[in-house]
Order: sequence, then structure tokens, then C-alpha cells
Amino acid sequence: MQSFLQRHRILVLHLSFWCVYFSFFFYQIGFSRRDDDVNLMRAFQNTVSHVCFVASAAYLNYFVCLPRFLKHKNIPRYFFEFSVPFAALVFITVQVKRFQNDGIGYFYSQKFIVQLVVGSLFIVVFIALLKFVEDWFELEAKKKALENEKLNAELRFLKAQINPHFLFNTLNNLYALAFAQSPNTTEVIAKLSQMMRYMIYDSNHLKVPLNKEIEYMENYISLEKLRLNEQIPIDFTVEGDPKTIQLVPLILIAFLENAFKHGVSNNAKDAWIRINIALQGQKLVYTIQNSKLSDKQHEPSGIGLQNVRRRLELSYAGNYSLDIHDEQKRYAVRLEINLP
Repeated sequence: MQSFLQRHRILVLHLSFWCVYFSFFFYQIGFSRRDDDVNLMRAFQNTVSHVCFVASAAYLNYFVCLPRFLKHKNIPRYFFEFSVPFAALVFITVQVKRFQNDGIGYFYSQKFIVQLVVGSLFIVVFIALLKFVEDWFELEAKKKALENEKLNAELRFLKAQINPHFLFNTLNNLYALAFAQSPNTTEVIAKLSQMMRYMIYDSNHLKVPLNKEIEYMENYISLEKLRLNEQIPIDFTVEGDPKTIQLVPLILIAFLENAFKHGVSNNAKDAWIRINIALQGQKLVYTIQNSKLSDKQHEPSGIGLQNVRRRLELSYAGNYSLDIHDEQKRYAVRLEINLP
């Protein structure tokens, strides 16, 4: 039922208006008079003829004259094209009314003709305004659809950029292990396979369960730990139940990659990384801190930070805050997302 109303909302709007107008006019001429001798059949016939006339004039303007005017912007032509058939409709309606109400002097008076013309023109203008409102809503709907299509295309493009970015970093790690003939090489390949499965299939959805995203991050951390031979203390904590939360995929990983890329190395003695994901109602608080290898700027280079900022803006505009602190020996990121 709801989908039918959505598909035919303009038709329903017009039918509703004419039902109300018909009821009001019928009550006005059939029941509002104090005369006890009221002919309801005559009142019904008068109402039908009147509504048919007004509707004919209104939709002559709605479907024919007004679209031509909007196309050519010629006011004299518009008035001529509308006034001639409108005058013919008025003449026919007056004759029908006089036939239906033979002997009643009011229908032979100029007052009746003036009231008929003025009242009808008022409804014609009202229906014309409905067309302008409908066209405006249709234009807004098209603009919204184009915006959504553009945003979805941009999101798909940004997500597609993540894969080669991640693969470049991971294959470098895998190359280093293979070059050193590390026994952990096969385990790294298995972890990489699980991560690629998530990136190719699960991340194609608009949103994924947060626990899936966390599992992906844990695999990434495991892969990095193997590369570093478990030498670097990495603290990863989750507060709350991530199974109940849906999140846009691959949002959190950019900062984790950045922490490993700029915060640790195989021979760094004081390197460390701390990651915390806290769920506070419908708010997700993601904090990640890492040591710094040098004093240079350590924000994700290339598409990393720009990518994640753009995806946050597209998916959570007005519902997130991102704070980055670049200190002498510590780099910290705090991301808060109000999840709908």
C-alpha cells in the first residue's frame, strides 16, 4: 500500500483535492440552505456538472496551455490559447446549468456567470500552482538521485584505491620475509588470503558488522607481528559488543597502517602501538597512538589520510570528529563517529 502511494502520490493528491472540492460544493448547494424543500438529485447533478467544468478548465491549462507557456515563454499566446477554450467551456456549462435548473432566475443572471468564471479561475490557478510544486519536487528528487549516484561512485572509487595501497605495503612485507627465508612466510600468505577475502567480498557492502572490521584489523596486526618477530609491544583493546554495530568498511585501517609504517621498525627498541575501540551507546570512539621514529610529519601519505577523510565526509558528514596530535615522540589519532 505504501509503495503504491509513493508511486502515484501526484495522482492521489489530485484525486483527494477533487473529492474534497466535490464534497464541499455538494454540501454548499444541497445542505447549507435553510430551505427544507431541497432536491438532492438536482444538487448532485449541479455538483457533477460544475466539477466536470472546473476540472476540464484546470487540466486544459495543466496539461496543454501551461506546458506550452513554459516552453515558449510567450504570455499573449498563452492567454489566447487558454481564454478561447475556457470561454467555450463557460458557454457550455452555463447552458447545461440553465437546462438543469430551468425556471430558476439566478442561473440566467450575470451574477451567476461572474461567480462561475471567477470561482473556476481560482481553481485553475490553484491546480497550476500544484504543477509548479510537483515540478520542483521532481527536480529536487532528480538532483538528490544524481547526488547519491555521484557519492556512491566516489565511494566505490575511494574503496578501489585502498586495495593497491594495502597490497603495496603488504607485498613489501612478504618480500622481506621470503628474502630472509622466514618460516612465517606461509602463515603470512594465509593471513593475507583472509584479508583479501574480506576486502573483495565483505567490504562491497555499504556497511559491515564492526566485528568483521576488527577481525580484519587483527589479521593485519598479526601479519605485522610476524614481520617484526614479535619484538614490538602492540596493545589492541575493544570495549563493548562490536557485533551490534554496523560501520562503513575499511575506515579504521588507514590509521593502523600509518602507525606501523611510521611508528615502528625491526630495530626500534622503544617502539610501541596502542589501539582502542570503545562503543558508547551509538558512538564509536577509535583511538590509536604510536611512537615516532623521527620528528617528521607522520600522517598517512598519498591517498591514505585524504582517502579516509573523504570517505568519512561522504558517509558520516556532520556525525564524526577527527583529532590528530603530532607530538615529538608520540603520534595520536582520535576518531569519534555517531552511528545512526
